[in-house]
Amino acid sequence: MSRAVVSLLLALALAACSSGPPTPAWQMSARSGLDAAALAWLEGRTATEAVEFTRARAAIARTGRLDLLARAELHRCALRTATLVFEPCAGFEALAADASPEDAAYARYLANRLRPGDAERLPAAHRAALAAADPASALAGVQDPVTQLVAAGAALQRAQANPALVQLAVDTASAQGWARPLLAWLLVQQRAAQAAGDTASAERLQRRIDAVAPRGR
Repeated sequence: MSRAVVSLLLALALAACSSGPPTPAWQMSARSGLDAAALAWLEGRTATEAVEFTRARAAIARTGRLDLLARAELHRCALRTATLVFEPCAGFEALAADASPEDAAYARYLANRLRPGDAERLPAAHRAALAAADPASALAGVQDPVTQLVAAGAALQRAQANPALVQLAVDTASAQGWARPLLAWLLVQQRAAQAAGDTASAERLQRRIDAVAPRGR
């Protein structure tokens, strides 16, 4: 799986140091499980995502590190935001008391419930998108596609997703071959076209939607 899937948010302090002692088995299991779960979610393989996330979470749980468990749950919720699945982040909320201030701020960002001072605790790309009058311009140069999609989803939830940002999200998901976010963002485009009475664009978007997820599949 591409390292691009593992954004700064997902690092979880699991990166091994080549000059240090051997990497503990739990770190390798957690990292591989999170990577596999992320890819499965983005590709639309829900059952596989659940299995792989459970494997990663079990590996982290063996350390007793509640802060890392909270971050793993936050990772999972961020991917939901990237695919426009807006729902309470119950897994993180159950561990919120032990989360870092940065992770707590990020959780509120995903839920569109930012408090004063939270913005300064966000990763740079999200902080820039939040402050920008045009989030699309702020995200255009971001190299990590997951970060782009999460920030775009958060902007949509704030009602700050203009057509350029929606197109950026569509192009990002399409370039990666990630069916779940692509379908979600294509539907956003299609609803906008329908609202504007642009039948030709709505029909063209439906053809793309059908190509990604054929009807009756």
